[in-house]
Amino acid sequence: MNAARHVAVREVMGTVASVHVIGSIPDAAFTAAAEAVFDVLHRADRVFSTYDERSDIRRIARGELAVADADPWVAEVADGCRQAEAATGGLFNAHLDGRFDPTGYVKGWATELAAREHLADLVRMPGVMAAGLDVGGDMQLFTADRSDWMWNVGIVDPADRTRVLATVPVREGAVATSGSAERGAHIIDPRTGRPATGIVSATVIAPSLTQADVWATAAVVAGPDTSIRLPGTGMTVDSTGNVHRWLAGVGLEVAPSGR
Repeated sequence: MNAARHVAVREVMGTVASVHVIGSIPDAAFTAAAEAVFDVLHRADRVFSTYDERSDIRRIARGELAVADADPWVAEVADGCRQAEAATGGLFNAHLDGRFDPTGYVKGWATELAAREHLADLVRMPGVMAAGLDVGGDMQLFTADRSDWMWNVGIVDPADRTRVLATVPVREGAVATSGSAERGAHIIDPRTGRPATGIVSATVIAPSLTQADVWATAAVVAGPDTSIRLPGTGMTVDSTGNVHRWLAGVGLEVAPSGR
């Protein structure tokens, strides 16, 4: 399908964010929407960065700032993290080592927030077929009801970043990937306090990026244990190269990746 694609890119939250609008939209309207999206992401970075000593999260960790006195987003995210911990049976936990670190929650949450606030309504504009936000490979995507546009999202082989293991068509929803392929074994299993190593890549497709991101992290922590029901649709690749796929929480197959 040949359709105009408008793209704006910005480095933020330690990665690259890109706004995509498919179809016809005035330049001024696209620029305003993209800048509003980036403003949300930059604010999230200022509040939640674990690298910036001036961020609310770092000040809270040092005892210089109470959650009640911090940016209102801190209390909102803290509540979301508690709900995620309960929903995943503790596989997701933002309170390791006695400190609050919502790193595994914030990127998906902020991306979804920015996309829903500033991109979702664009697909109601005449001429706009679809709109989406990609932040470091995590995506919240929208398509106009009248459009036959489909986002085709590639799931990359964690052992060979030039190879695509699967392509998933998404009309409306979110895609999140967690694992050790790019950043090493950085996800901690809260049950053991050690890095989760059994799953090197987990991708979850769901309506909400916040939830997709949480469950992608939970899938990495769960490891190859297929008795744990994972919502949405997704795929994991374990450390031996086996691929496990599921649909609506039901496992479909476990097979070699073919590499």
